[in-house]
Amino acid sequence: MIEDSDFTGYIFLAITVIVLVIVVFKSIILVIYDIVRAIYGYYYTHHIPLKEEQKLILNKYQYYYQQLNQKQKVKFERRLKTFMFNKKFIARQMPKVTDEMKVLISSSAVQLTFGMDFTFFSHFRKILVYPDSYYSKISKTYHNGEVNPKLRVIIVSWKYFVSGYMDQSDGRNLGLHEMAHAIKLENRVHPFMGRAAWGAWYHLAEQHMSYAGRGMLFRDYAFTNYHEFFAVAVENFFERPLEFKHIKPELYESMVYLLKQDPIKIGRSNVR
Repeated sequence: MIEDSDFTGYIFLAITVIVLVIVVFKSIILVIYDIVRAIYGYYYTHHIPLKEEQKLILNKYQYYYQQLNQKQKVKFERRLKTFMFNKKFIARQMPKVTDEMKVLISSSAVQLTFGMDFTFFSHFRKILVYPDSYYSKISKTYHNGEVNPKLRVIIVSWKYFVSGYMDQSDGRNLGLHEMAHAIKLENRVHPFMGRAAWGAWYHLAEQHMSYAGRGMLFRDYAFTNYHEFFAVAVENFFERPLEFKHIKPELYESMVYLLKQDPIKIGRSNVR
């Protein structure tokens, strides 16, 4: 005859076994999913060409891409596909994130890292897109874009992203600005940029962040802190490279060393 205590024990054991089976089964499914996704991702990025309508978007709006030679364009397209494949784009305060939004936002990340070994911001899983400026409950102010390493998200206002690429010579580009923040934070989590390169940049940045350096090329917002100084430097590096090199030659060469490319030589041997 089974006593109540024994029966309760059997029930508890049965529930424990069932839970363990579910956990193990779920883990196996997730592993299989990751493997299948990785295989498909490799096939997708290496063997399926970028859609013609997506190339048209790049050719119409992405000045950096337009200047590349044919071999570099193929490399750019492959990296673009990989970035889009590995990111979840989420619409905020609008119906959806369009293909044009995905392509151009992703292209700003590829542009910034094009000279480096394959890097696609693996720490950041989601990209949130707002139609306009949005209110941040954290800072209690309106933002055009931001990067949140804890939530692993990059956030942009589409309106201000577009305006950044409409004028390619004003040193203001929201996409490049936010991707600069993201790559700097990414480097903390998964170091891939040399310490020597960062050390040289910080040394020069410290000099240029002095009061005497204000008003020369960079807008005042750059002098908020080192993070903003780097982000603004990236904007000017790509949008006003000739002026940047003329006014701040040492800092410019430091950026070339750090990002492993020279926008002045775009389309030639400036990137690998």
